[in-house]
Amino acid sequence: MEKTYYPKGNVTGEWYVVDAAGKSLGRLATKIAEVLVGKHRPDFTPGVVLGDHVVVVNAEKIVVHPTRVKEKIYYRHSGYPGGLHEIDYTRQLEKFPDRVIRFAVCGMLPKNRLTERYMDNLKVYAGPEHPHQAQEPKPFEME
Repeated sequence: MEKTYYPKGNVTGEWYVVDAAGKSLGRLATKIAEVLVGKHRPDFTPGVVLGDHVVVVNAEKIVVHPTRVKEKIYYRHSGYPGGLHEIDYTRQLEKFPDRVIRFAVCGMLPKNRLTERYMDNLKVYAGPEHPHQAQEPKPFEME
């Protein structure tokens, strides 16, 4: 019987920066989710947050299929009766470009207790600047 590997001690996470300009939303979201969960690392262990952070810049320049632009609607609920709010993709992108990527990545993550901890490690910014230069993020290239 083989034992399950479990990382010992403090697991240090890496910081990655991703430029979303001209990238497809779905393909970018799957790669970001893979990094947040830690599946790109050799010491990946299910059920352990390895602490990798992803900083996404240029969120307002993300690309989606034209049909998706017309049909995609984001929903949120205030918790009160009649509190369902709808916003289409173009309005969401011009008002809150970071939410477009956050919702897409959240949909790619496993639905369990660790989802919020993974999402805390995702930082999304509409423009090219971000305040995480001190962490020295490495550029993450998509294949």
